[in-house]
Amino acid sequence: MKKIFIYVICEIASLTLAMTFLCNLCSAKGRINVVTSTEDLADLIKVVGGEKVNVVSLSKGSQDPHYVEPRPSMVILLKKADMVVRIGMDLDIWVDSLIAASRNSRIIYGAVGYVDTSVGLERLEIPTGKIDGSMGDIHIYGNPHYWLDPENAKVITKNVLNGLAKLSRGAPTYFENNRTEYLKKLEAKINALQEKLKPYKGTKIVTYHNSWPYFAKRFGLGIVGFVEPKPGIPPNPSHIAALIEKMKKEKVKIIVVEPYFSQKAPKTIASETGTKIVILLPSVDEKKGIKTFIDLFEYNINKLIDALKLQSAN
Repeated sequence: MKKIFIYVICEIASLTLAMTFLCNLCSAKGRINVVTSTEDLADLIKVVGGEKVNVVSLSKGSQDPHYVEPRPSMVILLKKADMVVRIGMDLDIWVDSLIAASRNSRIIYGAVGYVDTSVGLERLEIPTGKIDGSMGDIHIYGNPHYWLDPENAKVITKNVLNGLAKLSRGAPTYFENNRTEYLKKLEAKINALQEKLKPYKGTKIVTYHNSWPYFAKRFGLGIVGFVEPKPGIPPNPSHIAALIEKMKKEKVKIIVVEPYFSQKAPKTIASETGTKIVILLPSVDEKKGIKTFIDLFEYNINKLIDALKLQSAN
């Protein structure tokens, strides 16, 4: 009964969002109607598209982007969309069924309104050799958490720009100017955050899921292990024991966990190793006050530095 109640409440909220979006369509004549798979993409589209776009995200920043439950309200949103923008690399594979259900020929794969923001990306951890289910949740196109390197906003916004330019009514220069100004602002912020984290360059961390290789590479951190024994596989006692020994040997002081993962195993590991659990956000999340792509990195770097300072003092 409780699960049914929660589902009904979520569906009412989703339908309310869909109706709000549709109402905005009516009052925003001439705008390009964009539906994204994540809030990160929604923010970057708002940046590039400005007043010429109407944007809504199918998922919330508090959700694991691998496992978003498709809802009828999402189909309603996609039926009216001029453009769909997705992470790709099989991360948001749940979008496929929604696009098919919408029967909107403007946003199917290969159509002018279909944008995969991973196109042209320098991908990390592309698997080689035979891949099977025993390896866990392996992404055959590489690690898909690329938006967690803020520099990849250049590729993301380039794909967005190309998509909007195809649909715009004489406005490509407007989008280009918006993108150029934003990237200048973002570059300055990245440089400032890298400088702020510089004293901790080379710090070894453990993460719950393999979500952070792009982030770690950009900000000079070293990932030495994962709480999950394999991607998407819950930790077991033997893996936890082995990880504890490795962390003691490597002198790891930080465990990074996303908000939607259980902290049971991380707490066990932390108590045995003296490490600190740091909850970092993998996505823009307005409910937590993280309203923009830049906010996301400011928040995460500040949380990380605060934790590292405490560990250094001990």
